[in-house]
Amino acid sequence: MKFISWNVNGLRAVVQKNFMEAFHELDADFFCLQETKLQAGQIDLDLPGYHQYWNYAVKKGYSGTAIFAKEPALTVSYGIGLEEHDQEGRVITLEYADFYLVCCYTPNSQNELRRLDYRMTWEDVFRQYLQGLNTKKGVILCGDLNVAHENIDLKNWKTNQKNAGFTPQERGKFTELLEAGFIDSFRYFYPDLTGVYSWWSYRFNARKNNAGWRIDYFVVSEDLKDRLADAKIHTEIFGSDHCPVELDLLS
Repeated sequence: MKFISWNVNGLRAVVQKNFMEAFHELDADFFCLQETKLQAGQIDLDLPGYHQYWNYAVKKGYSGTAIFAKEPALTVSYGIGLEEHDQEGRVITLEYADFYLVCCYTPNSQNELRRLDYRMTWEDVFRQYLQGLNTKKGVILCGDLNVAHENIDLKNWKTNQKNAGFTPQERGKFTELLEAGFIDSFRYFYPDLTGVYSWWSYRFNARKNNAGWRIDYFVVSEDLKDRLADAKIHTEIFGSDHCPVELDLLS
């Protein structure tokens, strides 16, 4: 099974570029999006053979997630069941016979870390949510998790240690998630690989210079470890400031 996750940073804009071409070329069983930035009725995607699941933020033009799946889900839930965390369309969970698929767009701590306290609260309740799912069956988490975990996960780590996405607090929460029984699939296959990123700033020719961050992930619960086949980062696909990431799982 092939899973794709892509922060499109505005789906309507990417549809005007190369979205459909990339979608068909990747031919995934599950195609997950973050930062769709739209409301219900603002786009009509013709995706024959796929079931579409959308979660919209209350605030217009902000956040939002979607999953396109070849197989219909047994159950679908939007958010994590806590109203204070479910206003921004950040999470979709699809249940299948032997796993849960969770698409997530993690809150950004923002400039001057003004949302870091909220981010820390989010991390704890979201981890508990994932652990709760994992008591029932395996969990596949994907999305823009807005953190570069280790020094090798971004180009300029020395100058970013006090910036959103690479603070000790955010990195520590990702470590806690892994210690709770989850695997960073890309590092599972490529523990020491450097220079491969999934996000580049639009400024300073960052993508041209590959001054990027790896902040888009597939994280899987330990009980799915034997089914891991490969993980990829599609740096060749443009259209957003992020590129798609992939997980291949044995059926």
